[in-house]
Amino acid sequence: PSLSLPPAPPLPLSPSSSTPSSAHSGHVYALGTIAYDFGDETRRDTFKQAMAPVNRDGLLLPPDPYDARQMVDHLDHHPDQAPSLIWTLQLDGNTLYALDPKGPFAQATYEMFLLMLNGQLAPPTSGEFIDHISLPGKRTDRTVVLLSGEEVPVLKVLNPRGMYGWNVPTLVEAALATVTSPEGETALLRDGLTAFLQRVYHDLRNVGQTSRDRALNFAVTNTFQAAATFAEAIAGNRQLDTIEVEKSPYCRLNSDCWDVLLTFYDPEDGKRSRQVFRFTLDVADTMPVTVGRIKRWAKPGKAVKG
Repeated sequence: PSLSLPPAPPLPLSPSSSTPSSAHSGHVYALGTIAYDFGDETRRDTFKQAMAPVNRDGLLLPPDPYDARQMVDHLDHHPDQAPSLIWTLQLDGNTLYALDPKGPFAQATYEMFLLMLNGQLAPPTSGEFIDHISLPGKRTDRTVVLLSGEEVPVLKVLNPRGMYGWNVPTLVEAALATVTSPEGETALLRDGLTAFLQRVYHDLRNVGQTSRDRALNFAVTNTFQAAATFAEAIAGNRQLDTIEVEKSPYCRLNSDCWDVLLTFYDPEDGKRSRQVFRFTLDVADTMPVTVGRIKRWAKPGKAVKG
C-alpha cells in the first residue's frame, strides 16, 4: 500500500545574488521541456517510500522516483503531492527555471505540468507526443537549489494560460491546414515550416527573458502566421534566408511591440528581389499577442560576385 506524504515543506528558496536588469520587464515566455527535481535526498526518499511497486509487462518493479512514468502514475493517483516536487523548465538538458505555481489556478497549473510530462513520455510516432512546450511566467528575485547543487532562478506561474505542448510534425500539419498552398507544393511548405521551427529551437534558442526573445518564441508558438508567409514565399520559388526581430517604431499606448521579419531569397537567382514579411507582436503582458496583419515588401537581390 502507498503511503501519504506529509505536507510539503516550502521550496528552499534564497535571495538571488544577481540584480535584475531594469531593461527587462520581468515577464518570461520560454520554450523547452518540463521536468522535476527533489531538491534534497530526504524529499527523494520520501517519494520513494510513498510510491507503490509497479507491474510492468508482468514484472514487479521497485519504486523509482527518477522514473518519470512511475512518477506520472503516482501523481495521477495523488495529485495533492505534485507541489512536493520542484518542477523545472529545461532546454537541451539544461535547467532554465524552477517553476512556482501561485494563486487560485495553482492546482490547474500543476495538472498541466503533469499533462505535459505525460506527453513527453508518449511514443514519438503518437499524436500525443510532446517535444516542446511554451511557458509564460514572471521572474522573481529568488533561487532554488536542485539536488545536483545547481542554483536556478524561480519563475512564478500564475495560471496555465499560454502553456502549450506540441511536437514539430503535428504543429506543422496543423499550420498547413490553415492555408491553401499551390498544387504540388505542400511538401515544400512542410519542409519550410519545419526548418523554420528547428532553426529557432536550435540556432536562435534563448531563455525567453528579453522582449526580443519573447517575441521570437511566441512567433514559433503561433506558427499559423508563419504558414501563410511561407505559402506565399514558396509559391514564388523562394526559401527562408534570415530571421530578425526588431523594435517596432509604432506601437499602442503602454505596449511593447516587436517586429519579426522573415526574409526569403531565390536560391537559383541571387539577383532576384528578396521578399520580406513582417508580423508585429506586443509582449507587454505575460502572454504575447499579435498586432495587425502581416506586411510584405521587396528588397533588391544580392549582387553576385564574379
